[in-house]
Amino acid sequence: MGEVVEDTPTTNTPPPPGISPAVSAPPMQSQYNSPSLSRKPLLLVDTATANKTPNSRTPNFITPLGSPLRKAIQLTKLDPHDAWLPITESRNGNAYYAAFHTLCSGIGIQALVLPVSFTILGWTWGIISLTIAFIWQLYTLGLLVKLHESTETGMRYSRYLQLFSATFGEKMGNIFAAFPIMYLSGGTCVALIIIGVTAIGYCTMMWLVSVTEGRLDGVSYDPVRPKPDTNIAWFFSILNALGIIAFAFRGHNLTLEIQATMPSSEKKPSHKPMWIGVKVAYLIIAMCIFPLAIAGYWAYGHKIPPNGGMLTAIYQFHGRDTSQAILAVTSLLVIINAMSSFQIYGMPMFDDMESKYTKRKNQPCPWWLRSIFRAMFGYGCFFVAVAIPFLGSLAGLVGGVAIPVTFAYPCFMWLKIKKPKKYSPMWYLNWGLGLSGVVLSAILIAAGVYVVIDTGVEVSFFKPQ
Repeated sequence: MGEVVEDTPTTNTPPPPGISPAVSAPPMQSQYNSPSLSRKPLLLVDTATANKTPNSRTPNFITPLGSPLRKAIQLTKLDPHDAWLPITESRNGNAYYAAFHTLCSGIGIQALVLPVSFTILGWTWGIISLTIAFIWQLYTLGLLVKLHESTETGMRYSRYLQLFSATFGEKMGNIFAAFPIMYLSGGTCVALIIIGVTAIGYCTMMWLVSVTEGRLDGVSYDPVRPKPDTNIAWFFSILNALGIIAFAFRGHNLTLEIQATMPSSEKKPSHKPMWIGVKVAYLIIAMCIFPLAIAGYWAYGHKIPPNGGMLTAIYQFHGRDTSQAILAVTSLLVIINAMSSFQIYGMPMFDDMESKYTKRKNQPCPWWLRSIFRAMFGYGCFFVAVAIPFLGSLAGLVGGVAIPVTFAYPCFMWLKIKKPKKYSPMWYLNWGLGLSGVVLSAILIAAGVYVVIDTGVEVSFFKPQ
């Protein structure tokens, strides 16, 4: 693209008296902006010079209106709404906060059923599948971290749905991303009520108790055959096992929101400390889930309870010969983890509710209304959990819809935004992983439908177990 040359330089002079500035929030230089318009722009726009049409020696087809500089200027106007919303009202995060929040959002009770997948896949394929899924989701998480901010436009994408909509359009975002993201937030909060940095504690305690107490008598590591033992049933049981492993990894829908709490500039972009935090968090996550899956399968084999996984196994097989204090602490840690995870996964919903108010009223949400919003959301999740307790039976079906958020969409967004060279290794890698994620989602949805049809759903309202 041609270089724009102007006769007179552009200076940042204050606007004449009587003319209100175009900026209503205090600007800060060298800060990346968000698509919903942040108080921290990359470029400062002078009102007097911005309203002029500069004399240029360049032809009309390469005027500043079509230049990257002018596009960046137009995209970095200020909007106080981001400063009023809970996710982006503070930009004081760092690598430690990133590690803590990523750890809390990336590990939880879903890891307790990982040994169940090994009963179907066996030792070899169980470990291979778990390792591939771990590396795959860590790679896509890294893509999201890098896509959070654009050095070309100066924009920060502080929410997953914003990035997806900016990449593929608002209509595509509403069709393919809105429901999975809302499900991963609201649905997880409901699930936390139904089943109920602490996840590290109870995951470690469970596999240590299992190893210390030793392997159960009569344990077998032969893959469990479904009943009836047909090829179709066997195929869908394998898909169910892969689904358990895929669902064990979560938190991608919160990555951009976590990174949005960090300051960012051209010299110190937020993706550097964020990636440090992510690597620390996932090192700890790996130290939790791999021993949990391997030790749990070693200790219980095919006897591992399919419902509840390790937590049920601890009480069922070691409830009498294990210290009651250890069992009590383990259960307490599970409850505390559910409560803390509820706050993290509920944040996108809180942010969405408050954004509707700020856009309509054009003012920040008062503290008392914020409290009402959060209380209403909490009571809403509690009501759904109590009124429709059988939603857990549909988790595999609905969860399959959310799989692309973790395993597919980041790859497609990277291809669309970064545009790697066609047929290059990065081009093949992202197309391969993205399409594989979509296929995985489709077959898990099919498996969920099969399970619902084959086993049925025990419908009961207002009768929680």
